[in-house]
Amino acid sequence: MEQPKVIFLDAVGTLFDVKGSVGEVYSQIAEEFGVTVSPETLNKTFIQSFKASPPPIFPDAELQDIPQREFDWWRIIALNTFESAGVLKQFSDFSAFFSELYIHFGTGEPWFVYPDVLPALINWRQLGITLGVLSNFDSRIYSVLQSLGLREFFSSITISTQVRAAKPDPQIFAIALNKHKCSPEAAWHVGDSIVEDYYGAKAAGLRAVWINRSK
Repeated sequence: MEQPKVIFLDAVGTLFDVKGSVGEVYSQIAEEFGVTVSPETLNKTFIQSFKASPPPIFPDAELQDIPQREFDWWRIIALNTFESAGVLKQFSDFSAFFSELYIHFGTGEPWFVYPDVLPALINWRQLGITLGVLSNFDSRIYSVLQSLGLREFFSSITISTQVRAAKPDPQIFAIALNKHKCSPEAAWHVGDSIVEDYYGAKAAGLRAVWINRSK
């Protein structure tokens, strides 16, 4: 098999993931604001809210407005999460709670790096393969990668909120490839979503590698 020029990697679920569950983190921080709700309930309502939300792309936004648009996008998901859990009215200041939650997920604290990631990144770098992150994440990806000690491995970071396209749209893959002046045939994309990562990359002409973290 010919060595790729570039390997793109998805972020959450591929490089790193949430310690425990999103519900646990939401529950823990809500507790600090005097709202008690089980992690299991919040995890269930978060997944529903997240899946029901539109993709995180802001076609009409100016570059300087994107961080605020990202914040607002996640705020609606959090609002719906607590609304569905039946506890939204218990918050005396939901805005203060959400600001703390949002900042928290921009640090390394709620995340862990999968144990196979660092050896793979080091190996690929030693082989002279260029690496990039290609994710439907938001601008907090930079601080998260930095905090987790992964930022130095990546020559490019392509995220949906900044390029106005989200996986599986071929456009986001084309933008990432263009950063490296690389043809689709010379690139791989590794990710945990069968639809967004595997089929998305394949449709864009890259060699697609599905990593099944649930096994």
